[in-house]
Amino acid sequence: MDHSKQQMISYAITGVVVGLVLFFRLRRLNQERRLKLEWMWVLPAMMVLATFALLMQFPPHGLEWLWLGLVFAVGAGIGWMRGKLIPISIDPETHLLNTKRSPAALLFLLGLFVARFALRSVLDSHAEAMHLSVALLTDGFVVLGVSLFSISRLEMALRAWALLKAARAAKAAA
Repeated sequence: MDHSKQQMISYAITGVVVGLVLFFRLRRLNQERRLKLEWMWVLPAMMVLATFALLMQFPPHGLEWLWLGLVFAVGAGIGWMRGKLIPISIDPETHLLNTKRSPAALLFLLGLFVARFALRSVLDSHAEAMHLSVALLTDGFVVLGVSLFSISRLEMALRAWALLKAARAAKAAA
């Protein structure tokens, strides 16, 4: 099987998986779920440690660190915007935090997947001509994803803490 057929099969499988994930997420879109503020740091911390381990296998050199820093900054900006799209509410009596999945945040992530695959298809065929290493491209996508996810969690946590602080102040004033 030639490379283009393998690539098309890979895209088809990825499209089906992304479609299934979106289908199940959209079905539960309006359900509220408990936001456990005290646990929001755990998954991003694990992802950062895994990214660090990945980067240490084939450490970037020189300007590659700058490139990864720029990718991190882009991911952080996108993550902050994504975090703002996710609604958070607080029960004024119990001070329990709740969140709902945001259709805008879901579409935002879908757009990122599409952009990633478009970029990957362009870079797969031109990476060698542009003198880009595959390891650096992989590291870049990992750094982008980790920064996006971690910073969106940070934005949500800061917003949740502010809501909790305001609810406690309102209850103490009453």
